Amino acid sequence: CTVIITRMVTKDLHKPISILFCNLAFSDLLTSFSGFWISVLFITKPDNTIFGSKDMLAPYALYTTSILSTIYNLVSIGIERYLAVAESIRTRFRVARSHSIAVVLVNWVLAFFLGCLPLMGWNCLHMGKNLSVLYGPFCVDYLIFITTPSVVAAFIVPLFTYLRIIMILRKRKLRMKACGQATGTYKSAEIRVARTSIFIWLLALVSYAPFFAGVLFDATNHRCPLDLYPNIYIFRNCTAMLIPMNCLGNPIIYTLKANTLGAKLKSLKCLSA
Repeated sequence: CTVIITRMVTKDLHKPISILFCNLAFSDLLTSFSGFWISVLFITKPDNTIFGSKDMLAPYALYTTSILSTIYNLVSIGIERYLAVAESIRTRFRVARSHSIAVVLVNWVLAFFLGCLPLMGWNCLHMGKNLSVLYGPFCVDYLIFITTPSVVAAFIVPLFTYLRIIMILRKRKLRMKACGQATGTYKSAEIRVARTSIFIWLLALVSYAPFFAGVLFDATNHRCPLDLYPNIYIFRNCTAMLIPMNCLGNPIIYTLKANTLGAKLKSLKCLSA
């Protein structure tokens, strides 16, 4: 919420990348809200934890939509940063606010469509087979369908884009060094990008890899849910706790470490005081 409010009230932060940052914060906020909704349902109706019910369809669909939107936003930010560096100054002017808004709309439409497929009928409420043990009443084939491309996108695309950025900065640094010019700016930029990309990769790995492992377990498991109680559900709860860690880490990595945003945040605090 702090990131969203700060970026909305600060006009000079209304840049294409800032729109993506603000949308990422909104996706993380929606993920946390839907996770809280699921937790309340588990507390009030404990049987939903094991067997699932129709009441779980809407919160799980919202949870899936928000997670998919977060992943698509992370991929979009990586691509935008690559375009801003790869084609030098000209691309920074080509990537306009309208382009970022269009990307945000496409991300939400795609995430909403895929996330709401169970509400449209792709669920296992009335089927005796193919039911997910961990995320009932979702079907296992639906979980495989949405998680496999999302995991590939979350790990491969940011890795490629940030590695390419590092390679471009290093190439320009060597070119300037050969011409006898100062290379301190490119060296510091290379270090910052490398550090940020490592944090992004580790955060995504810690947050989403256990969830994907649970989906793979669902696909290969043929045991009764009661036989798996309580260990597998403890694992499921742990994976559910790791996803909000991604929501907490994203503002730190992408926005709160930015000097401009930090200065604006301090100025807002002074005005409120």
